[in-house]
Amino acid sequence: MTNITISKDEVEKLVRIAYILKTVAHPIRLGIVHLLEQHLRLSVSEICEKLDTEQSLTSHHLQTMRLKGLLSVKRDGRRMLYSLKEREISLIIECLENCKCNM
Repeated sequence: MTNITISKDEVEKLVRIAYILKTVAHPIRLGIVHLLEQHLRLSVSEICEKLDTEQSLTSHHLQTMRLKGLLSVKRDGRRMLYSLKEREISLIIECLENCKCNM
């Protein structure tokens, strides 16, 4: 049996990936990530319109994602504009979408 070790950097990277996956593990949150890959910034109402979701539910998911550090928010007058804080989040999702994992 081969003894395999993982470096501290690799462990930290895996922990970060797991954290991101836990945070986006909901269809609406995945939809939000997908939309923000295509659009630099979107308001809550724009996201609701594109996902056909209620504003209160969408706002809850956006707030959770912002508090977990995945989204940035910027005020534009009365609107709050959301964007991906790290574009690499979409790379993780894309990797899973392209995976041939018996799905």
